[in-house]
Amino acid sequence: MNAQFAMCNSQCIIMNYKLIIILLSLLLTSCGEYVRLQKSTDPEEKFQAGKNYFQEKKYAKSITMFEEIVPYYRGTPQAEEVLYLLAESYMGQKDYYSASEYFQAYLRNFPRGTYAQEARYQVAYCYYLDSPDARLDQEATYDAINALSEFISVYPESGKVAECRKMLFEMEDKLAYKELLNSKLYCNLGLYGGNNYLACVTTAENALMDYPETKYRDDLLFIILKAKSKEAALSVAEKMKERYSEVIDEYYRYANAFPDGKHIKEANRILREAKNIVK
Repeated sequence: MNAQFAMCNSQCIIMNYKLIIILLSLLLTSCGEYVRLQKSTDPEEKFQAGKNYFQEKKYAKSITMFEEIVPYYRGTPQAEEVLYLLAESYMGQKDYYSASEYFQAYLRNFPRGTYAQEARYQVAYCYYLDSPDARLDQEATYDAINALSEFISVYPESGKVAECRKMLFEMEDKLAYKELLNSKLYCNLGLYGGNNYLACVTTAENALMDYPETKYRDDLLFIILKAKSKEAALSVAEKMKERYSEVIDEYYRYANAFPDGKHIKEANRILREAKNIVK
């Protein structure tokens, strides 16, 4: 039994060793072929190799092939496909900045090309994917909003319009959230270095005007109420009743919009406080 086990074990080791040798041979052959293609001066061979690598999802290699032949094919019928596949290869690599640059280059060179609609969508999608956390600079978010709006305008019948609208609302919500964060910061600063309550209210009001459908409308309306309440509490005596009257008005604005809002309990407390001052 032990002898049979030892023989079986030896055979398995030999088979595994042979398999490793085969895999290493294939890998070396593949690497050797890629190196040979890099040195090749035949653009047609590189073009075909780039397409093969793209189909195999070996995007780093397809990028290398396509980038080397872009200048050669400029002004030829193949230029359109080379440029588009290069952009798609960068998408596969998740390098959305480079992908958007090449999709835009495609649109500049082939505004009515075979892949124009898809390229315009991909530009917008790249900006969408590159949009950062709301706490960071939102340049890519603004670019996404502009590109998504442009796609919807240029291709209103496209099957991707609904998806673009969804992404558009998501980007607008992100900007609204950024303004909400700014409003909260101003409210927390209070009178430090100036009247930050006024800055809070102005920032939140602008967000409500710019993004009327935002899911953060509840929070924005409440932060306005909260800021006005805090400002009223710190007012000089002769202005206190007037400012608390504004707080009451602001309460009904919030409560009418969100009678079961997530801040309604706190809003009711603010109302009671305001009415005690105004009575």
